[in-house]
Amino acid sequence: MSRPRLVVAGLGDSGLLTAIHLAPRLDVVGISTKPALVSGQELGTRLARPDAWARDYHVGFDRYRRLAGARTVHGTLTGLDLEARSVAVLLPDGTATTESYDVLVISTGVTNGFWRRPELQSAAEVEAGIRSAHERLAAARSINVVGGGAAAVNTAANLAGTWPDKQVDLYFPGERALPQHHGKVWQKVEARLTERGVRLHPGHRAVVPPGFDCDRITDEPVEWSTGQPASPADATVWAIGRVRPNTGWLPDSVLDDDGFVRVSPDLRVEGQDGVFAIGDVAATDPLRSTARNRADKLLAKNIRAHLAGKPLDEFKAPRRRWGSVLGFQPNGLEVFAPSGQAFRFPAWSIETVLQPWIVRRGIYGGVRRDA
Repeated sequence: MSRPRLVVAGLGDSGLLTAIHLAPRLDVVGISTKPALVSGQELGTRLARPDAWARDYHVGFDRYRRLAGARTVHGTLTGLDLEARSVAVLLPDGTATTESYDVLVISTGVTNGFWRRPELQSAAEVEAGIRSAHERLAAARSINVVGGGAAAVNTAANLAGTWPDKQVDLYFPGERALPQHHGKVWQKVEARLTERGVRLHPGHRAVVPPGFDCDRITDEPVEWSTGQPASPADATVWAIGRVRPNTGWLPDSVLDDDGFVRVSPDLRVEGQDGVFAIGDVAATDPLRSTARNRADKLLAKNIRAHLAGKPLDEFKAPRRRWGSVLGFQPNGLEVFAPSGQAFRFPAWSIETVLQPWIVRRGIYGGVRRDA
């Protein structure tokens, strides 16, 4: 008797983890425009220390032990036929194909700056893009970072920490950055930024050039709609949170007015049998929290329950963002709870306990060494 087929459309962080949970039990097919995991996490480390970033966030699919029985397809999703229960895929050689499913997970994420793009890329193209952005910033003497969210703050902190001789300026529109985190988080992070010499500029809302979607590092002075004079720098990183869901391949019937996938609290796509969504593409709550709150475990459990005809559990979204903001640092890792309380993993524990045992073994079920 054949096993039910699960198609995971999008193998970013959330889609990959969902596939890993279910590959031992189901016939899993994962579809990705990238030939490996290219995480959208830790932008600052990716830009400042790309080799260190790649060890944990740019990982070949063949290295995940629990994906051994799964099949990955490198291609671009071009359509979904809900009646035929199949997705259409365009392969790198121009060949069109389809993948049928019993259960479909939509996890195609969002476009958000040059580090999160939906285009089909080869391994060489991915590597070149990562290296090019790093070298562009390495050559700059002054860097503007525009944005007030975690990606912008992470970027400013890591650039300043890696290159203390550069002038790094962080511009954000509100009175404080990290508005979706508890206020205590910003108090602590602000002190870290100041220690590294980052100049903070609250109350600055950028004028975004027409047609510009933050897809590159710029060198023109940044103009402000809030009245301040333009701010020149050798390089400007735009991390303003302007996201667009990667849902052009989906029918309008499953999308909300903003183009995100409409889901019920149990992560099922509304009105569809056997279709689920997770991650930034899923309209679960204003923060689209399934991307950052281990909802992959809940989704895997609900898919098993769906196939067994059992009740499904609901996802409960937190009111605030939480977790690490600055990422791995020379003195360890600081993680913030939704209450703003900070927990620190000392530096010695990162490569001896946290990464090998908690992350690679516990979360991902085992990751083979890179050959």
